[in-house]
Formats: sequence, structure tokens, C-alpha cells
Amino acid sequence: MFDLAKAQDQGFDAERLDRIPRFLAKTYIDNGRLPNAQLVVARNGEPVHYTRLGKMGDDGRDLKDDALFRIASMTKPVTSIAFMQLVEHCKIALEDPVSRVFPEFADLAVYGGGGGAVPFAPGKPAAQMRFVDLMTHMSGFTYGLQNRNNIDAAYREHDFDFARHHLSSDEYVSKLSQLPLEFSPGEGWNYSVSTDVLGIAVERISGMRLGEYFEKHIFGPLGMKDTAFGARNDGKERLVDAYAYRPGAEPRMIDTGASSKLNHEGSFDSGGGGLVGSIADYHRFATMLLNGGELDGARIISPKTLRLMRTNHLPGNADLTQMSSSLFSEANNAGTGFGLGFAMVIDPAKALMPSSMGEFYWGGAYSTAFFVDPVEQITMVFMTQVYPSSIYPIRRQIKTLIYSALTETYA
Repeated sequence: MFDLAKAQDQGFDAERLDRIPRFLAKTYIDNGRLPNAQLVVARNGEPVHYTRLGKMGDDGRDLKDDALFRIASMTKPVTSIAFMQLVEHCKIALEDPVSRVFPEFADLAVYGGGGGAVPFAPGKPAAQMRFVDLMTHMSGFTYGLQNRNNIDAAYREHDFDFARHHLSSDEYVSKLSQLPLEFSPGEGWNYSVSTDVLGIAVERISGMRLGEYFEKHIFGPLGMKDTAFGARNDGKERLVDAYAYRPGAEPRMIDTGASSKLNHEGSFDSGGGGLVGSIADYHRFATMLLNGGELDGARIISPKTLRLMRTNHLPGNADLTQMSSSLFSEANNAGTGFGLGFAMVIDPAKALMPSSMGEFYWGGAYSTAFFVDPVEQITMVFMTQVYPSSIYPIRRQIKTLIYSALTETYA
């Protein structure tokens, strides 16, 4: 699967790295808490450890090296890179009002009451939303999965999370524009559909469907042959089953790979969470990020642009404990900032786990995860398929195991 370098040549203790599969098997796979686990750890772009455990799904087949996973919100960094490519071409700017591309959003209002059984009350006009507000999740949009208030409930009614089955991009924007914002853009942080809107912006600016844009400008140049909005032609054989957590019982299978709707083209490409891909593909994407935007001669983004993206954009260099009221689990709040499509460590001591200043990362709702440590030159990609990602502390545990195996530091 991966041509592994010698761990000791890259500053790792091989025996300590071997703790990872033993821990995953004992804690998650053998007892059924996770159906499968796939992990690659690399340093300086060289893979030094690979783990593959578990089954493809309920049919009992062993997990394939080239298995396809629903990477969910790990789509967001890809969409963010795509948008910043357009910024580099001066086709759009971060400070531009969103209404330049979306006239539907010219007259948004902040929530003023109502919802549910009664219409939303007229709210005060919102400040002009900018594209940087979308990229930082400071737009005022929300997610139905937050399940906190009447705005979230309206998002669930429109089924925005599964728009690929019933909405076009334009229909998505039209319905979203009729709902109030949770707060005025720039005044708070809320994990939301912002990156879905950003993906539609890529479509409108480029004149291409989002999946086509990704293929031409990111996946093709990087050799990411297995990643797309939906499974490829052999998806029925390679797409793993998806599961949902059940307290006190093994996870329940909610979508089979063989019969999943992801084997058929949808009507909407979700820039916030719609991609299906392999661990090898996302390893190439993560390595490109580690390299400052380039891999094997393919320049995807400039290092200066990427540096801007992985810089904390929260006001006053705040962390998410100070800015967020969201229910989400793709990052820890303490010591964590947020940039243009990534979370990043801004205070390792507050994060209370081994990490490096400026390490950036994100995850997906089915418990997938990745991180890039530009100080130690380490990347990690983890794949599994259980929803939601908040149920197990597995991301923290994997990071602890990886850093505990490091014998030579660049810090």
C-alpha cells in the first residue's frame, strides 16, 4: 500500500509506533466499537507507519487497502484551497462582499424571534457578509445538526445536510437566503454550512461544477484518482459501510457501500462534506499542504497563500473557547484557533496534548481525521466510518501515540 521508510531514519521509534495498531485493535476494533481503522503516519513526506484493521462492513470482507470512505468535513480544506486558487488569480478577494457572487444574500437579517410553528420575525439587517467570513465560519450561518434553536430546526426541515439528493446549487442558495442568520457576520464563530456556500462560489466564479473544478485543479494534478463527490465506478466493491453510534451496543449500520446512493451522481456537490476518497489520496493532499502547496512538481497553491490560510483569523488571536458556542467535535476548543479552512494549535499548553505551535488539522463527522505539523514535518491521516465523531477520544489518543514515538524533534 505504502512504501514505508525506516522509522528510525525519520526520527521515530518503530516499536513505539507499533503500539498504535495494538491499541486500536484492543480498544476499538476487537470489541466492535469501530468496524475498521486505517492510519498512515509520515515525516518529511515519507510514510513510516501504516495500519489497516477491521472489515469493509456487515458482509465481513477484510478492509481493503484502497477502501473508499465518506470523508465528510475533510472536504472543507479541499474547498478552501479551491477558493484560494481563485483568489490567487484575482477573480475574487477575501474582503469582497459575498453579495458580489450571491445577490440572494444582499439583504440578510439577524434572527429576531419566531420559527417553528410561527414565521420568523423580522430581524435587524446584518452587516455585509464577506468571503473571509465564510472561510472562518464567522458568517452567521449554522448547521441543522447543532440542534439548539429554531434556526437549526429550519435547516433540518430543508435537509441541507443531504442536499445532493434533492437540491441544485442555486436552489440551495435560494432556500438559505430566506432564513435568518444566527449573528451578524464577524461577530461570532459557529460551525456551519459556510463551506458549502464557498463551494457554490467556486462554481459560479469558475463556471464549472465543483467536482469538475476539483478534478481539474486539485485531484488530477495531485494524482488523487479515487476522490470525488460520490464513489467511482467500482464503488460498490470499495465503499465501506457507514455506521451510527449506539450507547451500550455496537454501532448500527446506516448505509451499505454496495447500495449507497453515493454510487450514483447527485444533484449537488457539497463543498462542506460531500467527498468520498481513499487514505492514499488524502495522504497526498496532506503532503502537499506540508510542502507548502506543492507535490511532485504540481503547484496547487503558493506557500504564502497557504501560510495565510493556516494562520489564526479569530479576532484578537482568540481561541475557540472565547468565540464559539457551537456543538462540534472536529477540533478541541482550548488553545485552538481557526484560519481559512483549518483549525490550528495556537497554544499547545492549553490544548493539553502533545502538539506543535501552528499545527493545523480538521476531521469528518464519521470520525475521520488528519493533521499537518509543519514544525516536526509530520502528517497523519486516519479513516474509519462511525457517526458522530464526538463519541470517542480517538483523535487525541492517536496524536498522543504518534508523538510518544518521536525520538528526534525539529522544535
